[in-house]
Amino acid sequence: MKFNFTKMHGCGNDYVYVDYTKTPIPHPEAVSVYVSRYHFGIGSDGLILICPSEKADFRMAMYNADGSEGKMCGNGIRCVAKYVYDHGLTDKNPVTIETLGGIKTIRMEVRDGKVAEATVDMGEPEIRPRKIPMITDHYIFVDQSLVLKETTIVGTDKKTYREKVFYNGTAVSMGNPHFVTFVPDVDSLDLEELGPQFEHHKLFPEGVNTEFVQILDENTVKFRVWERGSGETLACGTGACAVTYACMRLHKAGRMGQPLNVRCLGGELKVTYSDTDNHLYLTGPAVEVFHGAMEIPDGEIEAIAKELGR
Repeated sequence: MKFNFTKMHGCGNDYVYVDYTKTPIPHPEAVSVYVSRYHFGIGSDGLILICPSEKADFRMAMYNADGSEGKMCGNGIRCVAKYVYDHGLTDKNPVTIETLGGIKTIRMEVRDGKVAEATVDMGEPEIRPRKIPMITDHYIFVDQSLVLKETTIVGTDKKTYREKVFYNGTAVSMGNPHFVTFVPDVDSLDLEELGPQFEHHKLFPEGVNTEFVQILDENTVKFRVWERGSGETLACGTGACAVTYACMRLHKAGRMGQPLNVRCLGGELKVTYSDTDNHLYLTGPAVEVFHGAMEIPDGEIEAIAKELGR
């Protein structure tokens, strides 16, 4: 299999993009695993296909680095908008893009004929557990304890006690599930150890993206993110929106109707929580890195697809 691709990123959240309107790709989940490998592939957080749509101007299909299909990506969808505009697939601005998380509208800032950054209407935050989805008896899960580990210890009085390791946090969906927890210092965290414990927690049947947030001042926060299916990434657009919702819901930072500066390892995003329509608006850069062509032996793709059970 041979195909052309474009490498793009939004604040370091990088994907391999393929124009599916011209190049259909069999087993995209297996292709995503192959191309995402650093050193042995192209290296990315996954694969995004730019597809035709009967409901919107275009459709975005995204696959994580482990081959699982994602519902929505705030950084990825800005790059899709840039691609279709810069490459002449449309002259519309704004443009609508269908995702598994709904149809999103993206308004682009064009400089010298190219899209430099874009603002995505990310819609309303969903906090009903069954819609996230999350298994809990709580009506909403806001600033509640999530137990990671529970062990039995024997005290000096010879009695046994249950010791719990837990994090308080807020569960919210932005087209995909998120758990936002506030910490004193994000830089000191061992996400390789912590991240999988949240991602595969029994309360999240479809897994969860986890944001670890540090408040810097009333208008600025920074976070690190562990994304389901990809591990720690340099940025997460839906995660930045989930962070903004949690910050404002708990009165930790930000003001309704004004952009909150949300810093991630790959740069800074701005998120505005509208006080008129209850939507979150994500603004950030979209960068085209390079174009290329790749040939993958059919046997490799078939082997990965078989491994994934497809």
